[in-house]
Amino acid sequence: MRYTFSMKNDILAIASTLSDADLLSKLSFLAARAREDTVELVAHLAELQARRIYLAEGDGSVFTYCRGALRLSEHAAYNRLVAARVARQFPVILEGLADGCLNLTTVRLLAPHLSPDNHRDVLARAAGRSKREIEALVASLAPRPDVAPSIRKFSAPGQAATPDGPNRAPMLAAPTPTLEANDPPAGPSSIPAIATGPPPAPRPVVAPVSPTRYRLQCTIGEEAHANLRLAQDLLRREIPNGDPGAIVERALAVLLAHVAKEKTAATTTPGPVRSVASGSRHIPAVVKRAVWLRDRGQCAFVARIGRRCTERAFLELHHIQPFAIGGEATVGNIALRCRRHNEHEAELVFGPRAGQDDRGQRARPRFPAYAP
Repeated sequence: MRYTFSMKNDILAIASTLSDADLLSKLSFLAARAREDTVELVAHLAELQARRIYLAEGDGSVFTYCRGALRLSEHAAYNRLVAARVARQFPVILEGLADGCLNLTTVRLLAPHLSPDNHRDVLARAAGRSKREIEALVASLAPRPDVAPSIRKFSAPGQAATPDGPNRAPMLAAPTPTLEANDPPAGPSSIPAIATGPPPAPRPVVAPVSPTRYRLQCTIGEEAHANLRLAQDLLRREIPNGDPGAIVERALAVLLAHVAKEKTAATTTPGPVRSVASGSRHIPAVVKRAVWLRDRGQCAFVARIGRRCTERAFLELHHIQPFAIGGEATVGNIALRCRRHNEHEAELVFGPRAGQDDRGQRARPRFPAYAP
């Protein structure tokens, strides 16, 4: 079968003619309409599940009907089917999806843990939360025991990995259940078996298993593995069972102390404040500390509508009055900015720099801020 793809260039052309205000207004309208369309689709899928008329259309399950007849992706079909099943039992979910306080991912994660007694309280607690916050909420609703410590060596593709060392707990793989047409509202066993081919390599995971405990899964190199083994031996008195989790906790504490000293000039014994010559680009350590504490390690850019940027990675020390036009390195004139907002504010003052980098993005501003 041959597929042809075409782009509605007229829509792109129309969008390119909109002013900034009109573009933002149009996006808000389209997002609201998309939520309404999603709610309507979910409601109709719920009725489709009840009537089972997809069987007469030649599909063995509602999932294959969504994939074939409706041309939904596997992920989109699964999320909407889970929402449809749960919405039949708890229609208030449709209201949350319509106003945007809930989304399909939130509904999917909460579905196994909703009941007639708790659903309103749980959904209220989930309103407006991120995926990470929802995972923490799920962990509080259904705490799981700590994962058994395991250090495993990667095997060649297609071969089973074995525990590295004696008496190592094996890493268990969860079964992949199927999604049947008449299953009860979404639960842990409603994941469709849609993956084919060899299993993918494990991805880094940091996931809550209970309100105060997290599962960490990652891959390390040979040198890091040797260092971990050496740490187990050296810490045998303090950590008799050699628990990698306890070692990682200690290592992170040491690493953060080191990074804080480098990035924020953190110290328990601050030295005397040294004067900085007027016009110097140097930012004193006392200013760095004060700025990081004041801005709480988060980009301090605030939009005209009052929304503050939430970025906490790739932060830079930004001159509110640019250094190039006389801005001094004082607590009042220095603030944290993420890289993009630092560039944005530089462009507001100096204009965009001509040219783009190799990723098709705008190049760095002519007067970059000091990056700690």
